[in-house]
Amino acid sequence: MFELGTHDTELATIEVVRDVLVRQRRLRGSGCAGRVCLRCLRHHWDTIAEAMAHGRTIEFLLPAFPTKSPNPAKVLGPLPDLAEELALRFLESLCERIAEVYPPGACILICSDGRVFNDLIGVSDENVTRYAHEINRMINRIGATHLVQFTLDEVYPGADHTRLRAKLTAGRGPHTDELRAEVRRGGNLVHMYRGITRFMFEDLSVPGYTGSRAALQRRCRELAYGVIARSRAWDELLADLFPNAVRLSIHPQPCSSRKIGILLADTPDAWLTPWHSTAVDDGGGRFTLMKRAEAEAAGAQLVTVHGRPSHFVLPRADATVPAPRQESSTEIPAVMSHGVGDSEQQFLPTFPRHHAEIISNDR
Repeated sequence: MFELGTHDTELATIEVVRDVLVRQRRLRGSGCAGRVCLRCLRHHWDTIAEAMAHGRTIEFLLPAFPTKSPNPAKVLGPLPDLAEELALRFLESLCERIAEVYPPGACILICSDGRVFNDLIGVSDENVTRYAHEINRMINRIGATHLVQFTLDEVYPGADHTRLRAKLTAGRGPHTDELRAEVRRGGNLVHMYRGITRFMFEDLSVPGYTGSRAALQRRCRELAYGVIARSRAWDELLADLFPNAVRLSIHPQPCSSRKIGILLADTPDAWLTPWHSTAVDDGGGRFTLMKRAEAEAAGAQLVTVHGRPSHFVLPRADATVPAPRQESSTEIPAVMSHGVGDSEQQFLPTFPRHHAEIISNDR
């Protein structure tokens, strides 16, 4: 069993938590102060220090990578593309960096929640299955050894998809009336409720929708409560199954919460995720996330890889608009790095030259 001295454990714990918090996705006005919030560091200290004290691999749990948005104005299609690949590469690099200071290393359990609420967001079970299978293939293809996907299908093997969701929510999660009351009281849930409602409205504003904007807004407000209720049921189940894991979230989190919000890619919108957007090369080999319609409006050119849409490339200001091109899946440049000072570069993940170097603003 790997062992560290008390002093070494303390130093290693600080380094591990800092490597995660430097990518923290924070709620605006949540109370976090500084590039790495000391209150958040203290809040997650015990879980990581305990794993180190016993020489265990540090387990991180991240509900994420559910399914692509059904709105073609946001994404390139129903399957993962370069946006997801860059995010997976970042997560793998985070685990590799942790192993440099703590040899037993870390693993991230990606708990895909697509099956949990896909019927509410207008995505078929077939597309959820295809998306999950492709994420597994992508993890294998990029050689990630610290990432494992876990889905609701594995909890109740053999059950049909409707029954899976029914079994999940039996005795778990709040009633929607409880959530309405919580939102009326204000607090952190309001931010999540508004963010999910906005995403629902965008996702369901598809070309085939013929109703009024007001009717869709009302429907999305109701659906948002359902998404939150099922997400909490999934959260409770995961807490039972993986009690020693450090909890991560793709949603902005308040200061010192039991989850650490983590930013998977550079984006001006703290709520935007790879599955609600597309990867866009700025023309110089650095990436950010944008909605498909926004990328096209900016004059970006679509790039395909092995016959499938992969990402966009913006024309350089000093060059003519490039013709559509094909790229090998291993030719992945660097992600955009707006506002990151030289003194902070050492805390950000890097990849071999032929991979993506994902560098982002501190949030």
